[in-house]
Amino acid sequence: MLTRILPGLFVVIWATGFIVAGIVAGHADPLTFLAARHALSIVVFAALALAAGAAWPRAWAPWRDAMVAGMLLHGFYIGGVFWAVAHGLPAGLTGLVTGLQPLLTAMLALPLLGERLIPRQWLGIFVGMAGMALIVAPKLGHVDGVPVGPLLVALGATLSLAFGTIWQKYSKPRTDLRVNAAMQFVGAFVLIAPVAWATEAHHFDASPPLLGALAWAVLGLSVGGIAIMLTLLKHGAASKVAPLLFLSPPVAGLMAWALFGEALTGVQLTGMVLAVAGAFAARH
Repeated sequence: MLTRILPGLFVVIWATGFIVAGIVAGHADPLTFLAARHALSIVVFAALALAAGAAWPRAWAPWRDAMVAGMLLHGFYIGGVFWAVAHGLPAGLTGLVTGLQPLLTAMLALPLLGERLIPRQWLGIFVGMAGMALIVAPKLGHVDGVPVGPLLVALGATLSLAFGTIWQKYSKPRTDLRVNAAMQFVGAFVLIAPVAWATEAHHFDASPPLLGALAWAVLGLSVGGIAIMLTLLKHGAASKVAPLLFLSPPVAGLMAWALFGEALTGVQLTGMVLAVAGAFAARH
């Protein structure tokens, strides 16, 4: 029963990341915000682990594996996406680029993990990508120019997410989920904090919207979303978990429509239907 509920819950929580990114813009530098999020996430997961009496690994290998996963999933991916948007890459184009991740994960899972996809799953991945393209197509029509640097960073971030998904499945962490998550965020913080310190002005206005976004980013996205993602990866094939990300942009679009009154065109609604159908076909 739990395995049936978790995927849908993961999609809803993961989609709120787009809302958080919108709130953060103008209130804080992106990497500075992420450094704060990662630091607080370490504290929360460590406290949960200590409260539960979970054992922390003494060997270096579990720390190494978890920190590498954290750098890929929370450092390079989230940091790259935030940086790319903050430096002029349109949000629609960013969504299209990151929409390549399920296909990249499926392709990498073949040689690296030996996973095999049936034809219907491949069809679902390509249908989901078509849906993603339709969702962002109206926004692309307003792009005057695409900055090459941020575009390359977004592509690298997407590849990092694919490799992070593969690495998490390949490394097969055996530590407590809370301990593993804390170690992952240590890796992400070690990566992001020095870059934020060296390249940003450390803008963080501590306004109620920003503090609320930070609280949700830590408790909702980090504790809730990442814990569910790691649980799904532990119990399911990486190539089947990845297509769930097709559902996040449609759900985020509906959230933006409900919360901010952003219009949804017929093309975008069609894309949402295709994204949902593709995700369903790729997972089953």
